[in-house]
Amino acid sequence: MTGFDLARLLAERGDERYDLHARHLNHQLPRMLHTLGFDKVYDRAEGAYFWDRDGRDYLDMLAGFGVMGLGRHHPVVRQALHDVLDAGLADLTRFDCQPLPGLLAEKLLGHAPHLDRVFFGNSGTEAVETALKFARYATGRPRIVYCTHAFHGLTTGSLSVNGEDGFRDGFAPLLPDTVIELGDLAALEREVKRGDVAGFVVEPIQGKGVHPTPPGFLRAAQDLLHRHKALLIADEVQTGLGRTGDFFAYQHEEGVEPDLVCVAKALSGGYVPVGATLGKDWIFKKVYSSMDRVLVHSASFGANAQAMAAGLAVLTVMEDEETVAHARHTGDLLRSRLAALVDRYELLHDVRGRGLMIGIEFGRPKSLGLRSRWTMLQAARKGLFAQMVVVPLLQRHRILTQVSGDHLEVIKLIPPLIIGEREVDRFVEAFTAVMDDAHGGGGLMWDFGRTLVKQALQTH
Repeated sequence: MTGFDLARLLAERGDERYDLHARHLNHQLPRMLHTLGFDKVYDRAEGAYFWDRDGRDYLDMLAGFGVMGLGRHHPVVRQALHDVLDAGLADLTRFDCQPLPGLLAEKLLGHAPHLDRVFFGNSGTEAVETALKFARYATGRPRIVYCTHAFHGLTTGSLSVNGEDGFRDGFAPLLPDTVIELGDLAALEREVKRGDVAGFVVEPIQGKGVHPTPPGFLRAAQDLLHRHKALLIADEVQTGLGRTGDFFAYQHEEGVEPDLVCVAKALSGGYVPVGATLGKDWIFKKVYSSMDRVLVHSASFGANAQAMAAGLAVLTVMEDEETVAHARHTGDLLRSRLAALVDRYELLHDVRGRGLMIGIEFGRPKSLGLRSRWTMLQAARKGLFAQMVVVPLLQRHRILTQVSGDHLEVIKLIPPLIIGEREVDRFVEAFTAVMDDAHGGGGLMWDFGRTLVKQALQTH
Protein backbone atom coordinates (compact mmCIF):
# COMPACT_ATOMS: atom_id res chain seq x y z
CA MET A 1 0.00 0.00 0.00
CA THR A 2 1.34 3.45 -0.90
CA GLY A 3 -0.07 6.52 0.77
CA PHE A 4 -3.24 6.43 2.85
CA ASP A 5 -6.30 4.73 1.38
CA LEU A 6 -9.05 4.45 3.98
CA ALA A 7 -11.36 2.26 1.95
CA ARG A 8 -8.55 -0.19 1.19
CA LEU A 9 -7.41 -0.26 4.83
CA LEU A 10 -10.90 -1.11 6.05
CA ALA A 11 -11.38 -3.72 3.33
CA GLU A 12 -8.10 -5.43 4.20
CA ARG A 13 -8.22 -5.25 7.98
CA GLY A 14 -11.80 -4.50 8.98
CA ASP A 15 -12.41 -8.12 9.97
CA GLU A 16 -9.70 -7.80 12.64
CA ARG A 17 -11.78 -5.30 14.62
CA TYR A 18 -12.39 -7.47 17.71
CA ASP A 19 -8.84 -8.84 17.77
CA LEU A 20 -7.38 -5.35 17.48
CA HIS A 21 -9.44 -4.15 20.42
CA ALA A 22 -8.48 -7.18 22.48
CA ARG A 23 -4.77 -6.58 21.82
CA HIS A 24 -4.45 -2.81 21.89
CA LEU A 25 -7.47 -1.21 23.61
CA ASN A 26 -9.78 -2.07 26.51
CA HIS A 27 -9.54 -5.87 26.44
CA GLN A 28 -12.71 -6.26 28.53
CA LEU A 29 -14.91 -4.70 25.84
CA PRO A 30 -14.63 -7.50 23.26
CA ARG A 31 -14.83 -10.04 26.08
CA MET A 32 -18.13 -8.53 27.27
CA LEU A 33 -19.52 -8.32 23.74
CA HIS A 34 -18.64 -11.94 22.99
CA THR A 35 -20.25 -13.09 26.26
CA LEU A 36 -23.56 -11.34 25.54
CA GLY A 37 -23.59 -12.14 21.85
CA PHE A 38 -23.34 -8.45 21.05
CA ASP A 39 -20.25 -9.00 18.86
CA LYS A 40 -22.03 -7.95 15.69
CA VAL A 41 -20.33 -6.57 12.59
CA TYR A 42 -22.20 -3.50 11.41
CA ASP A 43 -21.24 -2.33 7.95
CA ARG A 44 -23.20 0.90 7.64
CA ALA A 45 -25.71 3.13 9.39
CA GLU A 46 -28.26 5.78 8.54
CA GLY A 47 -30.90 7.52 10.61
CA ALA A 48 -32.12 5.19 13.35
CA TYR A 49 -30.78 1.99 11.77
CA PHE A 50 -27.64 -0.12 11.34
CA TRP A 51 -27.15 -2.80 8.69
CA ASP A 52 -24.93 -5.86 8.96
CA ARG A 53 -22.99 -7.40 6.08
CA ASP A 54 -25.96 -9.64 5.25
CA GLY A 55 -28.18 -6.61 4.75
CA ARG A 56 -30.27 -7.10 7.91
CA ASP A 57 -31.41 -3.92 9.62
CA TYR A 58 -31.09 -3.17 13.37
CA LEU A 59 -33.16 -0.52 15.13
CA ASP A 60 -31.02 1.75 17.28
CA MET A 61 -32.75 2.66 20.57
CA LEU A 62 -29.47 3.75 22.17
CA ALA A 63 -28.27 6.57 19.85
CA GLY A 64 -24.63 6.16 20.90
CA PHE A 65 -25.55 6.94 24.54
CA GLY A 66 -27.52 9.94 23.27
CA VAL A 67 -24.96 11.35 20.85
CA MET A 68 -26.97 10.60 17.71
CA GLY A 69 -29.90 12.90 18.41
CA LEU A 70 -30.59 13.39 14.71
CA GLY A 71 -29.69 9.83 13.85
CA ARG A 72 -26.61 8.79 11.93
CA HIS A 73 -25.35 10.71 8.92
CA HIS A 74 -28.01 13.37 8.72
CA PRO A 75 -27.50 14.87 5.25
CA VAL A 76 -27.51 18.51 6.43
CA VAL A 77 -24.89 17.91 9.12
CA ARG A 78 -22.85 15.79 6.77
CA GLN A 79 -22.89 18.50 4.11
CA ALA A 80 -21.92 21.15 6.68
CA LEU A 81 -18.77 19.18 7.49
CA HIS A 82 -17.88 18.79 3.81
CA ASP A 83 -18.39 22.53 3.43
CA VAL A 84 -16.24 23.54 6.39
CA LEU A 85 -13.41 21.27 5.29
CA ASP A 86 -13.60 22.60 1.73
CA ALA A 87 -13.55 26.18 3.04
CA GLY A 88 -9.95 25.77 4.25
CA LEU A 89 -10.49 28.11 7.21
CA ALA A 90 -7.60 29.42 9.31
CA ASP A 91 -8.77 27.38 12.27
CA LEU A 92 -7.32 27.23 15.80
CA THR A 93 -4.78 29.99 15.29
CA ARG A 94 -5.40 30.78 18.99
CA PHE A 95 -4.87 34.50 18.38
CA ASP A 96 -7.88 35.56 16.38
CA CYS A 97 -11.69 35.40 16.69
CA GLN A 98 -13.29 33.12 14.10
CA PRO A 99 -17.01 33.67 13.35
CA LEU A 100 -18.36 30.12 13.83
CA PRO A 101 -17.92 29.91 17.65
CA GLY A 102 -19.72 33.22 18.12
CA LEU A 103 -22.51 32.17 15.79
CA LEU A 104 -23.02 28.84 17.56
CA ALA A 105 -22.92 30.52 20.99
CA GLU A 106 -25.53 33.02 19.81
CA LYS A 107 -27.78 30.23 18.56
CA LEU A 108 -27.42 28.16 21.74
CA LEU A 109 -28.10 31.12 24.00
CA GLY A 110 -31.26 31.81 22.02
CA HIS A 111 -32.68 28.69 23.70
CA ALA A 112 -31.64 29.90 27.17
CA PRO A 113 -32.29 33.66 27.12
CA HIS A 114 -31.41 34.11 30.81
CA LEU A 115 -27.81 33.06 30.07
CA ASP A 116 -25.20 35.20 28.38
CA ARG A 117 -21.95 33.44 27.49
CA VAL A 118 -20.59 30.05 26.35
CA PHE A 119 -17.35 28.14 26.81
CA PHE A 120 -16.71 25.46 24.19
CA GLY A 121 -14.76 22.32 25.05
CA ASN A 122 -14.70 18.80 23.67
CA SER A 123 -17.02 16.57 25.71
CA GLY A 124 -19.69 16.35 28.37
CA THR A 125 -17.25 15.71 31.18
CA GLU A 126 -15.25 18.77 30.09
CA ALA A 127 -18.43 20.86 30.12
CA VAL A 128 -19.03 19.72 33.70
CA GLU A 129 -15.41 20.36 34.70
CA THR A 130 -15.81 23.90 33.37
CA ALA A 131 -18.99 24.45 35.38
CA LEU A 132 -17.35 23.15 38.58
CA LYS A 133 -14.33 25.41 38.15
CA PHE A 134 -16.42 28.46 37.27
CA ALA A 135 -18.78 27.91 40.21
CA ARG A 136 -15.91 27.58 42.69
CA TYR A 137 -14.09 30.61 41.37
CA ALA A 138 -17.16 32.84 41.02
CA THR A 139 -18.40 32.13 44.55
CA GLY A 140 -15.03 31.72 46.25
CA ARG A 141 -16.31 28.52 47.84
CA PRO A 142 -14.92 24.97 47.61
CA ARG A 143 -17.83 22.52 47.83
CA ILE A 144 -20.24 21.18 45.22
CA VAL A 145 -23.35 19.21 46.24
CA TYR A 146 -24.50 16.38 43.96
CA CYS A 147 -26.98 13.48 44.02
CA THR A 148 -26.79 9.76 44.59
CA HIS A 149 -26.74 7.83 41.30
CA ALA A 150 -25.69 10.96 39.41
CA PHE A 151 -23.47 10.64 36.37
CA HIS A 152 -21.59 13.77 35.36
CA GLY A 153 -18.50 12.28 33.69
CA LEU A 154 -15.34 10.36 34.51
CA THR A 155 -12.51 12.90 34.64
CA THR A 156 -11.35 13.68 38.16
CA GLY A 157 -13.49 16.75 38.82
CA SER A 158 -16.68 15.32 37.37
CA LEU A 159 -15.91 11.96 38.99
CA SER A 160 -15.99 13.79 42.33
CA VAL A 161 -19.68 14.49 41.73
CA ASN A 162 -20.45 11.03 40.35
CA GLY A 163 -22.99 9.26 42.54
CA GLU A 164 -21.96 5.70 41.62
CA ASP A 165 -19.30 4.05 43.80
CA GLY A 166 -18.36 1.64 41.03
CA PHE A 167 -16.93 4.50 38.98
CA ARG A 168 -15.21 6.13 41.97
CA ASP A 169 -13.56 3.07 43.53
CA GLY A 170 -9.79 3.14 43.35
CA PHE A 171 -9.48 6.74 42.17
CA ALA A 172 -9.42 8.53 45.54
CA PRO A 173 -8.69 11.08 46.79
CA LEU A 174 -11.26 13.11 44.91
CA LEU A 175 -12.51 16.64 45.48
CA PRO A 176 -14.29 17.33 48.79
CA ASP A 177 -17.88 17.32 47.58
CA THR A 178 -21.11 16.20 49.25
CA VAL A 179 -23.83 13.82 48.10
CA ILE A 180 -27.56 14.02 48.84
CA GLU A 181 -30.56 12.00 47.72
CA LEU A 182 -32.23 13.24 44.54
CA GLY A 183 -35.12 15.48 45.58
CA ASP A 184 -34.05 15.87 49.23
CA LEU A 185 -34.49 19.63 49.66
CA ALA A 186 -33.93 19.46 53.43
CA ALA A 187 -30.53 17.83 52.92
CA LEU A 188 -29.59 20.48 50.36
CA GLU A 189 -30.61 23.19 52.81
CA ARG A 190 -28.45 21.69 55.57
CA GLU A 191 -25.43 21.79 53.28
CA VAL A 192 -25.84 25.29 51.88
CA LYS A 193 -26.41 26.75 55.35
CA ARG A 194 -22.81 25.83 56.17
CA GLY A 195 -21.74 28.67 53.90
CA ASP A 196 -19.07 26.85 51.89
CA VAL A 197 -21.19 25.45 49.01
CA ALA A 198 -20.37 26.87 45.58
CA GLY A 199 -23.17 25.10 43.77
CA PHE A 200 -25.47 22.15 43.29
CA VAL A 201 -25.06 20.09 40.12
CA VAL A 202 -28.04 18.01 39.01
CA GLU A 203 -29.42 16.17 36.00
CA PRO A 204 -33.08 17.15 35.47
CA ILE A 205 -33.59 13.47 34.66
CA GLN A 206 -30.89 11.11 35.90
CA GLY A 207 -29.47 8.85 33.24
CA LYS A 208 -28.86 6.06 35.75
CA GLY A 209 -32.29 4.55 36.29
CA VAL A 210 -34.09 7.36 34.43
CA HIS A 211 -35.27 9.20 37.55
CA PRO A 212 -36.78 12.68 37.00
CA THR A 213 -36.38 15.28 39.71
CA PRO A 214 -39.59 15.52 41.78
CA PRO A 215 -42.08 18.19 40.66
CA GLY A 216 -41.11 21.59 42.03
CA PHE A 217 -37.71 20.46 43.27
CA LEU A 218 -35.55 22.35 40.78
CA ARG A 219 -37.33 25.66 41.40
CA ALA A 220 -37.18 25.20 45.18
CA ALA A 221 -33.51 24.21 45.00
CA GLN A 222 -32.74 27.24 42.85
CA ASP A 223 -34.43 29.63 45.29
CA LEU A 224 -32.63 28.02 48.24
CA LEU A 225 -29.25 28.19 46.53
CA HIS A 226 -29.66 31.80 45.53
CA ARG A 227 -30.69 32.83 49.04
CA HIS A 228 -27.37 31.40 50.22
CA LYS A 229 -25.36 32.83 47.27
CA ALA A 230 -24.72 29.43 45.68
CA LEU A 231 -25.29 28.37 42.07
CA LEU A 232 -27.59 25.92 40.31
CA ILE A 233 -25.74 23.85 37.69
CA ALA A 234 -27.93 21.89 35.25
CA ASP A 235 -26.20 18.95 33.59
CA GLU A 236 -28.04 18.70 30.26
CA VAL A 237 -25.36 16.63 28.53
CA GLN A 238 -27.82 13.80 27.88
CA THR A 239 -31.17 15.48 28.54
CA GLY A 240 -30.56 18.62 26.47
CA LEU A 241 -31.30 19.47 22.84
CA GLY A 242 -34.81 18.06 22.70
CA ARG A 243 -34.28 14.69 24.32
CA THR A 244 -37.08 15.15 26.90
CA GLY A 245 -39.54 17.02 24.70
CA ASP A 246 -38.25 20.46 25.73
CA PHE A 247 -35.07 21.99 24.32
CA PHE A 248 -33.56 21.77 27.82
CA ALA A 249 -35.07 19.40 30.38
CA TYR A 250 -35.06 22.04 33.13
CA GLN A 251 -37.56 24.03 31.03
CA HIS A 252 -40.21 21.48 31.94
CA GLU A 253 -40.51 23.28 35.29
CA GLU A 254 -41.65 26.89 35.23
CA GLY A 255 -39.31 29.51 36.63
CA VAL A 256 -36.13 27.41 36.62
CA GLU A 257 -33.15 29.40 35.31
CA PRO A 258 -29.86 27.63 36.12
CA ASP A 259 -26.72 29.71 36.54
CA LEU A 260 -24.66 27.25 34.49
CA VAL A 261 -25.85 24.68 31.94
CA CYS A 262 -23.72 21.86 30.50
CA VAL A 263 -24.42 20.42 27.03
CA ALA A 264 -22.61 18.04 24.67
CA LYS A 265 -23.54 14.72 22.99
CA ALA A 266 -26.27 15.57 20.44
CA LEU A 267 -24.71 18.97 19.68
CA SER A 268 -22.01 17.07 17.79
CA GLY A 269 -24.39 15.69 15.18
CA GLY A 270 -22.64 12.40 15.85
CA TYR A 271 -19.51 13.56 14.05
CA VAL A 272 -17.18 15.91 15.93
CA PRO A 273 -16.88 15.82 19.75
CA VAL A 274 -18.05 19.06 21.35
CA GLY A 275 -19.07 20.28 24.78
CA ALA A 276 -20.45 23.62 25.87
CA THR A 277 -20.95 25.35 29.22
CA LEU A 278 -23.52 28.14 29.15
CA GLY A 279 -23.46 30.66 31.97
CA LYS A 280 -24.38 34.06 33.30
CA ASP A 281 -22.34 37.10 32.36
CA TRP A 282 -21.13 37.88 35.90
CA ILE A 283 -19.73 34.35 36.33
CA PHE A 284 -17.65 34.54 33.15
CA LYS A 285 -16.49 38.06 33.99
CA LYS A 286 -15.26 36.89 37.38
CA VAL A 287 -13.32 33.98 35.88
CA TYR A 288 -11.89 36.06 33.02
CA SER A 289 -11.41 39.17 35.16
CA SER A 290 -8.38 40.62 33.37
CA MET A 291 -6.22 40.19 30.27
CA ASP A 292 -3.75 38.28 32.44
CA ARG A 293 -6.47 35.63 32.93
CA VAL A 294 -7.53 35.39 29.29
CA LEU A 295 -6.37 31.75 29.06
CA VAL A 296 -7.03 30.74 32.68
CA HIS A 297 -9.50 28.17 31.37
CA SER A 298 -9.18 27.00 27.79
CA ALA A 299 -9.18 23.90 25.56
CA SER A 300 -6.74 23.19 22.73
CA PHE A 301 -9.42 21.87 20.40
CA GLY A 302 -12.33 23.85 21.86
CA ALA A 303 -14.39 25.82 19.34
CA ASN A 304 -12.72 24.14 16.34
CA ALA A 305 -14.39 24.88 13.04
CA GLN A 306 -15.63 21.34 12.37
CA ALA A 307 -17.37 21.07 15.75
CA MET A 308 -18.88 24.54 15.42
CA ALA A 309 -20.17 23.81 11.92
CA ALA A 310 -21.71 20.53 13.11
CA GLY A 311 -23.36 22.27 16.05
CA LEU A 312 -24.78 25.04 13.87
CA ALA A 313 -26.13 22.47 11.42
CA VAL A 314 -27.70 20.44 14.23
CA LEU A 315 -29.54 23.43 15.71
CA THR A 316 -30.72 24.52 12.26
CA VAL A 317 -32.08 21.05 11.50
CA MET A 318 -33.84 20.96 14.86
CA GLU A 319 -35.58 24.24 14.05
CA ASP A 320 -36.43 23.32 10.45
CA GLU A 321 -37.70 19.82 11.27
CA GLU A 322 -39.35 20.77 14.60
CA THR A 323 -37.37 18.03 16.30
CA VAL A 324 -38.29 19.00 19.87
CA ALA A 325 -42.04 18.78 19.27
CA HIS A 326 -41.55 15.54 17.34
CA ALA A 327 -39.58 14.00 20.23
CA ARG A 328 -42.32 15.02 22.67
CA HIS A 329 -45.07 13.48 20.53
CA THR A 330 -43.21 10.26 19.76
CA GLY A 331 -42.02 9.90 23.35
CA ASP A 332 -45.55 10.29 24.70
CA LEU A 333 -46.74 7.62 22.27
CA LEU A 334 -43.96 5.15 23.13
CA ARG A 335 -44.22 5.69 26.87
CA SER A 336 -48.01 5.34 26.92
CA ARG A 337 -47.93 2.11 24.94
CA LEU A 338 -45.30 0.64 27.24
CA ALA A 339 -47.08 1.85 30.38
CA ALA A 340 -50.20 0.00 29.21
CA LEU A 341 -48.24 -3.26 29.59
CA VAL A 342 -47.46 -2.81 33.31
CA ASP A 343 -50.69 -4.47 34.46
CA ARG A 344 -50.21 -7.28 31.95
CA TYR A 345 -46.77 -8.50 33.11
CA GLU A 346 -45.77 -9.30 36.69
CA LEU A 347 -42.11 -8.64 36.04
CA LEU A 348 -42.75 -5.17 34.61
CA HIS A 349 -43.04 -2.65 37.44
CA ASP A 350 -42.77 0.85 36.00
CA VAL A 351 -42.39 2.93 32.85
CA ARG A 352 -41.21 6.50 33.38
CA GLY A 353 -39.40 9.42 31.80
CA ARG A 354 -40.16 12.32 29.50
CA GLY A 355 -39.93 12.70 25.76
CA LEU A 356 -37.59 10.13 24.26
CA MET A 357 -35.80 9.35 27.51
CA ILE A 358 -37.69 6.40 28.94
CA GLY A 359 -36.91 3.95 31.73
CA ILE A 360 -38.48 0.48 31.87
CA GLU A 361 -38.12 -1.00 35.36
CA PHE A 362 -38.51 -4.65 36.27
CA GLY A 363 -39.22 -6.04 39.74
CA ARG A 364 -40.05 -9.06 41.86
CA PRO A 365 -43.04 -11.03 40.52
CA LYS A 366 -45.85 -12.46 42.66
CA SER A 367 -46.29 -15.95 41.24
CA LEU A 368 -44.15 -18.68 42.77
CA GLY A 369 -42.55 -20.00 39.58
CA LEU A 370 -41.44 -16.62 38.33
CA ARG A 371 -40.39 -15.54 41.82
CA SER A 372 -37.98 -18.46 42.20
CA ARG A 373 -36.33 -17.66 38.88
CA TRP A 374 -36.13 -13.97 39.76
CA THR A 375 -34.55 -14.82 43.12
CA MET A 376 -31.94 -16.97 41.39
CA LEU A 377 -30.84 -14.01 39.28
CA GLN A 378 -30.90 -11.51 42.15
CA ALA A 379 -28.78 -13.79 44.33
CA ALA A 380 -26.07 -13.82 41.67
CA ARG A 381 -26.16 -10.17 40.68
CA LYS A 382 -28.82 -7.49 40.59
CA GLY A 383 -29.46 -6.30 37.07
CA LEU A 384 -29.30 -9.68 35.33
CA PHE A 385 -32.98 -9.77 34.44
CA ALA A 386 -32.76 -6.45 32.61
CA GLN A 387 -29.76 -7.86 30.74
CA MET A 388 -31.86 -10.93 29.93
CA VAL A 389 -34.32 -8.61 28.19
CA VAL A 390 -31.71 -6.55 26.35
CA VAL A 391 -30.05 -9.61 24.79
CA PRO A 392 -33.10 -11.15 23.02
CA LEU A 393 -34.17 -7.70 21.88
CA LEU A 394 -30.93 -7.63 19.91
CA GLN A 395 -30.53 -11.32 19.07
CA ARG A 396 -34.10 -12.10 18.05
CA HIS A 397 -35.55 -8.74 17.11
CA ARG A 398 -32.47 -6.76 16.01
CA ILE A 399 -33.09 -3.85 18.40
CA LEU A 400 -30.19 -2.30 20.31
CA THR A 401 -30.91 -1.13 23.87
CA GLN A 402 -28.99 -0.90 27.15
CA VAL A 403 -29.35 -1.60 30.85
CA SER A 404 -29.38 1.86 32.41
CA GLY A 405 -26.68 1.22 35.02
CA ASP A 406 -24.79 -1.39 36.99
CA HIS A 407 -26.96 -3.37 39.44
CA LEU A 408 -30.15 -1.78 38.07
CA GLU A 409 -33.17 -3.65 36.75
CA VAL A 410 -33.94 -0.82 34.36
CA ILE A 411 -33.65 -0.57 30.58
CA LYS A 412 -33.10 2.93 29.24
CA LEU A 413 -34.45 3.97 25.86
CA ILE A 414 -32.73 7.01 24.33
CA PRO A 415 -33.29 6.54 20.59
CA PRO A 416 -32.56 9.12 17.91
CA LEU A 417 -35.12 11.90 18.16
CA ILE A 418 -36.17 11.27 14.56
CA ILE A 419 -37.91 7.92 15.19
CA GLY A 420 -41.62 7.72 14.42
CA GLU A 421 -44.63 5.43 14.75
CA ARG A 422 -43.02 2.68 12.68
CA GLU A 423 -40.14 2.39 15.16
CA VAL A 424 -42.52 2.62 18.13
CA ASP A 425 -44.56 -0.27 16.70
CA ARG A 426 -41.44 -2.35 16.10
CA PHE A 427 -40.10 -1.83 19.59
CA VAL A 428 -43.39 -2.44 21.41
CA GLU A 429 -44.08 -5.62 19.43
CA ALA A 430 -40.58 -6.95 20.14
CA PHE A 431 -40.70 -6.01 23.81
CA THR A 432 -44.11 -7.69 24.16
CA ALA A 433 -42.73 -10.89 22.60
CA VAL A 434 -39.78 -10.89 25.02
CA MET A 435 -42.10 -10.34 28.00
CA ASP A 436 -44.38 -13.13 26.79
CA ASP A 437 -41.37 -15.44 26.69
CA ALA A 438 -40.24 -14.43 30.18
CA HIS A 439 -43.69 -14.97 31.68
CA GLY A 440 -44.61 -18.04 29.70
CA GLY A 441 -41.95 -20.36 31.06
CA GLY A 442 -40.11 -20.39 27.75
CA GLY A 443 -36.75 -22.08 28.13
CA LEU A 444 -34.55 -19.94 25.90
CA MET A 445 -34.66 -16.75 27.94
CA TRP A 446 -34.22 -18.39 31.33
CA ASP A 447 -31.50 -20.70 29.98
CA PHE A 448 -29.62 -17.55 29.01
CA GLY A 449 -30.31 -16.24 32.52
CA ARG A 450 -28.51 -19.23 33.97
CA THR A 451 -25.55 -18.48 31.68
CA LEU A 452 -25.50 -14.92 33.01
CA VAL A 453 -25.56 -16.24 36.58
CA LYS A 454 -22.50 -18.39 35.88
CA GLN A 455 -20.70 -15.41 34.34
CA ALA A 456 -21.60 -13.24 37.33
CA LEU A 457 -20.36 -15.81 39.82
CA GLN A 458 -17.07 -16.17 37.94
CA THR A 459 -16.37 -12.43 38.27
CA HIS A 460 -16.74 -12.43 42.08
